[in-house]
Amino acid sequence: MSLVAIIALLVLGWVSVAAAMLWGVLRISRRHHPPTLPAQPKAAEQPQARTVTAH
Repeated sequence: MSLVAIIALLVLGWVSVAAAMLWGVLRISRRHHPPTLPAQPKAAEQPQARTVTAH
């Protein structure tokens, strides 16, 4: 085998292992976190009236 073929196989092997590890981590992280629901817009809250005290 030529040197170029060996280097190409090493790089392709490294990339395939890295992709498999990334896929596994993403798969586990999606299983452990429940899906989030879209945020419901809150109704416009009116500010509470405060009592005014004069000193």
